[in-house]
Amino acid sequence: MIVIKLGGSLATSGMLQPCLDKIERSYQGRAVVIVPGGGVFADQVRQLQQPWRFDDRTAHLMALLAMQQMALVMNALKPYFAVAASIAECSKQINKKGIAIWSPDVAELDKAGIPSSWEITSDSLSAWLAKTLVADELILVKSVNIEPNFDVLKLVQQQIVDVSFHKFTQQTSFKLNIVNAEEFVS
Repeated sequence: MIVIKLGGSLATSGMLQPCLDKIERSYQGRAVVIVPGGGVFADQVRQLQQPWRFDDRTAHLMALLAMQQMALVMNALKPYFAVAASIAECSKQINKKGIAIWSPDVAELDKAGIPSSWEITSDSLSAWLAKTLVADELILVKSVNIEPNFDVLKLVQQQIVDVSFHKFTQQTSFKLNIVNAEEFVS
């Protein structure tokens, strides 16, 4: 089972469709869960939080809605990929060896104790999901170049992954791969 996180910026870089096509071609018949980044929808939340002064909980809920919106976009592009809101729905798709797009459920994340903070983005949520589903591999597909022998702490310092990502990838059994979108589709 593989969890593939597609960065939200892929939608504006023109790489979202090629990445979805690659998943369709290369992972058909395998259990795959796609985690959408929030992209431009999450960027809007970040931009509006300061002038409107709403709290981090509200921003967190809005950022999860951003991920859900990207899940809908991805589903519109690949209608036979199933949208799965819960761990149970993801597991059902995994058992079918189908491709699912995760649309995170707020209540499930709250129950798991995921904090409402910008320190946790879709990167950390993808690691949490991979651990929860006992995935064999987590692949993060980014718009930026990634060194082949990357160091997660260095990626945190470079703001390529969120500051909690290192914590979420500790004591896990999945293989971690972080790649540039161009490399992913080639």
